[in-house]
Amino acid sequence: QVQLVESGGGLVQAGDSLRLSCAVSGSTFDTGSTFDRYSMGWFRQAPGKEREFVAFIKRNIGTFYYGDSVKGRFTISRDNAKNMVYLQMNSLKFEDTAVYYCAAGLRDFGLSFSSSYESWGRGTQVTVSS
Repeated sequence: QVQLVESGGGLVQAGDSLRLSCAVSGSTFDTGSTFDRYSMGWFRQAPGKEREFVAFIKRNIGTFYYGDSVKGRFTISRDNAKNMVYLQMNSLKFEDTAVYYCAAGLRDFGLSFSSSYESWGRGTQVTVSS
């Protein structure tokens, strides 16, 4: 019942920055549910590799956490008034090249695992040239 649409991907050089956006909508909001009830996560997947956790931000209180490979370079944020989630990516490296996915779920634990989320976007491609 939740639709996620990612945007902001592209082709950049190593050391550049990108800001990914995730717009959230769906029928659940028509029944009284609000965006801040959803924890949000970012994952990425390169061809031939398993999906990798990037970052999450918890529902309500907004606690966040990052995967080791992006810690110190990426920042996750959300704007509950606009039903938007963002991923600011700085100091990009070649190994950051992947399709980046936005995910939403009503859980507030186990958020570094993809199985904790009920809804997923279709992804946006990020390519970093070395």
